[in-house]
Amino acid sequence: MSARRPRVLAISSRGGHWVQLRRLARAFEGCETVWASTDAALAPRVAPERFFKVPEASRWDRIRLVWMALRVAWLVIRLRPAAVISTGAAPGYIALRVGSLLGARTVWVDSFANAAELSLSGRKALAFADLTLTQWPRLGQRLAAGEAPKRGIAYYAGSVL
Repeated sequence: MSARRPRVLAISSRGGHWVQLRRLARAFEGCETVWASTDAALAPRVAPERFFKVPEASRWDRIRLVWMALRVAWLVIRLRPAAVISTGAAPGYIALRVGSLLGARTVWVDSFANAAELSLSGRKALAFADLTLTQWPRLGQRLAAGEAPKRGIAYYAGSVL
């Protein structure tokens, strides 16, 4: 009997968030990676791995935001991933929150585009992500060798993308 591969949910909005998330794909080698985004046309790019479309929403459209949150929460509950990773924005934040409640390891990689400060979702994710990474040295602390990351702190560990 072979050991089951850990399931990773990699989720983000489409566009730049998706491009950045896909660049992290090698980090998931050896895992059962399940992808989710707001654009169904992205599914062929991750085949034969599973892909789920989630609704697009922003903080400006509260009804769609609630619908998106419910759909993402249901996806996380159904999949029960060992880890959730996101590069943003709203769908990734919701997935991290729900994944955290279910005991999944959670990783937020803040968008490369946010050079002046962490994104709004990134700032909110700090409280729930087991590890928050930023691309910019001035926005994060260095993680010392052997030191365990702490929630509430953004880390810079070199360019992840």
